Amino acid sequence: MEIKRAYRFRFYPTPEQEVILARTFGCARFAYNHMLRLRTDAWYQRQERVGYHETSAALTALKKTPEHAWLNEVSSVPVQQALRHLQTAFANFFAKRAKYPNFRRKDGEQSAEYTTSAFKWDGNSLTLAKMKEPLAIRWSRAIPKGAKVTTCTVSKDTAGRFHVSMLCDDVVSAKQGSASQVGIDLGLTRFAILSTGEKIAAPNGFRKNEKKLAKLQRRLAKKQIGSANRRKAKLKVARVHARTADSRRDFLHKLSTRLINENQVIAIESLSVKNMQKNRSLAKSISDASWSEFVRQLTYKAQWYGRTLVGIDRWYPSSKRCSDCGHTVSKMPLNVRSWTCQECGSIHDRDVNAARNVLAAGLAVSAHGESVNPMSL
Repeated sequence: MEIKRAYRFRFYPTPEQEVILARTFGCARFAYNHMLRLRTDAWYQRQERVGYHETSAALTALKKTPEHAWLNEVSSVPVQQALRHLQTAFANFFAKRAKYPNFRRKDGEQSAEYTTSAFKWDGNSLTLAKMKEPLAIRWSRAIPKGAKVTTCTVSKDTAGRFHVSMLCDDVVSAKQGSASQVGIDLGLTRFAILSTGEKIAAPNGFRKNEKKLAKLQRRLAKKQIGSANRRKAKLKVARVHARTADSRRDFLHKLSTRLINENQVIAIESLSVKNMQKNRSLAKSISDASWSEFVRQLTYKAQWYGRTLVGIDRWYPSSKRCSDCGHTVSKMPLNVRSWTCQECGSIHDRDVNAARNVLAAGLAVSAHGESVNPMSL
């Protein structure tokens, strides 16, 4: 199966490379914001639609003006790609997949995309346009030999770390078939409860750093705007957020990969996360759990490796239904963690019983050939 796969690495630029990247980020950000303002004003003032080709022509004219000659000091590819990203943002907005595009901030995450004409990749080193030396990349894993690198996206996060994402044309093969099947019930106290009875603890990355983060944010609020001390305090806050996001992403990838490797069929309950986050008491914990990202990873990994992922309707009474006899109780308050079936007398752990019911429902859906989309998360 041919796929597009991105390999992301951290790298450490030289002082000269850092200057070039800072200029490139600034030019790409300026082009994006300038053309966003151009398109917005054209619509609201003259009811005129401006597309990618018009913004590209406007950028060419802009580079010829003396006050914007600095746009020519960097590679033209990342600046041009910024206009393509803007076009994609508007396409997503008109298709109601995203909100109206926002202006990019100077103190936010920075990125620049290079296509094949703007970088050199020899299989061992990566050199970007306008740079004399290759990037000092920390190779945490190997890129498959013969894989064609189509684009490279260089980014700098708010914690000051540089990363490069290399998009490749790759081939994956289905994993060897497995007789194992599993149902997953997602939770907050326990991130996931499996139909096998295993309970996987939630990482609670944000909760663990919440007090430290609150302390650093209070210090940041007291610093004078524009001062060097404020920049230092802001960097400390960003580093805590980055560490939390990294630990969460690492946990989700390890768990999703393990489940894909061990099971042929995975059944999971579909949840409306956006609606659940309206609960003020649970919103922070739900966001920290990142269920949507977990299901996203399960979805594409199942497609890659020939596994079956089945989503169960969110209204399916998995917790209230006895997994032994099928009897369904009328009510099951959240504080009830174990219960006894009135019909068959089976004693159930609430979450394990729900996971078993999710698996049974998923197998029924799979057997009848019905299509259920788990990505309603």
